[in-house]
Amino acid sequence: MENKRLMLPVGVQTFEKLRKKNCVYVDKTKFLVQLIDLGSIYFLARPRRFGKSLTVSTLEALFSGKKELFTGLYAEEFLNRPGFEPSPVIRLDMSRVTTDSGFDVLRESIKRQTLMIAEEFGIDIKTHYSISDILDELIVRTAKKYNQKVVVLIDEYDKPYTDFVNDPKMADDVRNVLRNYYVCVKSRDEYIRFTFITGISKFAKFGVFSTLNTPLDISMMPKYAEICGYTEEEILQYFPDYIEDTANYMQISKEKLIEEMRHYYNGFSFDSSAKTRLYNPYSTLSFFEKKEFLNYWINTGRPKLIADYLKNRRLTVEQFRNFPVSMDFAENPGDMDIAPPEGFLFQAGYLTLRPGTTNALSLDYPNIEVLNSMSRLLIQNILAENSTKIQNDLLIALTYKDTDKIIEVFNNLLASIPYDDFEGAAKQSIYYNQHKFSFQEWLYRSTILAFLRGCGIVVFPEMHTNLGRADLVVAHNGNTYVIEIKIASTGENTQKKAKEAMQIIDKNYAKLYPNAVSIGLAIDNEERQITAWNV
Repeated sequence: MENKRLMLPVGVQTFEKLRKKNCVYVDKTKFLVQLIDLGSIYFLARPRRFGKSLTVSTLEALFSGKKELFTGLYAEEFLNRPGFEPSPVIRLDMSRVTTDSGFDVLRESIKRQTLMIAEEFGIDIKTHYSISDILDELIVRTAKKYNQKVVVLIDEYDKPYTDFVNDPKMADDVRNVLRNYYVCVKSRDEYIRFTFITGISKFAKFGVFSTLNTPLDISMMPKYAEICGYTEEEILQYFPDYIEDTANYMQISKEKLIEEMRHYYNGFSFDSSAKTRLYNPYSTLSFFEKKEFLNYWINTGRPKLIADYLKNRRLTVEQFRNFPVSMDFAENPGDMDIAPPEGFLFQAGYLTLRPGTTNALSLDYPNIEVLNSMSRLLIQNILAENSTKIQNDLLIALTYKDTDKIIEVFNNLLASIPYDDFEGAAKQSIYYNQHKFSFQEWLYRSTILAFLRGCGIVVFPEMHTNLGRADLVVAHNGNTYVIEIKIASTGENTQKKAKEAMQIIDKNYAKLYPNAVSIGLAIDNEERQITAWNV
């Protein structure tokens, strides 16, 4: 009998569609049964494209009693319990709310979606009612019509709010609308069997749901850390055919493939001890489909919103590496419109938790995919329309060991740094690996480093050895470069600084990279250009 391979569910967020199309489904229903057995109102925060909508859709199918969809899954036993009865499910998908056409259109969009759900249940509600009254009517009349308590599922509750991360006034207005809209989920508790709420962030949780019975926030609870996303064990268990195909296509062993996938896509952590490591489902599925190590996840959202966020706050990429945070941070990162940048980036998924040096925690980028993507956004902000040409010039120069061209590209990059960034981003973080940098030196280093990463180049900053630390070790197309950077302040000789840089390489690092190109360069801090270098 022919073994029919399960399909990859790329972009499929509906449980019923996934099961009927014979797609791979990583069974997470054990967590859902636990939630139903132990409580009645929950909140889960996860980044976009992490399986929140699929989780909500699975709960919808579960409460609707669609037994045929759960054959062979953990939840099959739940549906076969003697006392099980299906419930009417009110599912609000706030990601469908229109947010780009003004405040009034946003309110009407919420009203229209709620009325459409009422129509599906055959319930006629007056259109002139407020959006909160319409939802209130929907809950009460649905429960009475079916003589059953309803299930309320709110997916992406904060999407209308987080769309305005760069417009605090509008964000605050939208938050007030959502607060009033959700109020009846508390006031009509006697008509509700189960409530499950998801969102990208926890920023607005307390502001929006201050009128709601406090949900149990499972976002950082270790027992639910794996409710969304793939563990490495799950990838090995559910995708063996795709692992083998991809390894054969790339002409590497399966072990080597998993090692590289772990480096590029693994690393998200959603528990207060920072022990879990998860793969983003969308990136994993896209990788198996295209068989290329590309940056899939960031392009599924709104990269311009993040790019503008970085630009407006003059942020660098390196300032968030090994960023120390308290144990309380994971649970309370702050409300979005007043949260520090690390709070926003953490909840949006661009930063994740790591164990700290003591009892505290730290933040870092989850993996190479996210780190390179953030670097690329930063460089696009700096270079604007010239980014593609300058990046191509660098790739060619590194391939052919054209050091003069490498310096020329670096100078084009440095010349593009906005003048006021020297008073902003350059001063935001000047410690790295316990080494202190001057303000401008930090900006030069972090910009060059982000540029290299944004080009997809393998680069190691502050490469520690028993002899010291190299500023940059760059590897591209079989070539290795060891780069030492010196800053010449007012009155200092750049030729002398470049010579000092080369002496450091020759003394400490050359023997470690015998075939490497060594570059000692000096940046004139007044001209903001590399004016002297030795190769």
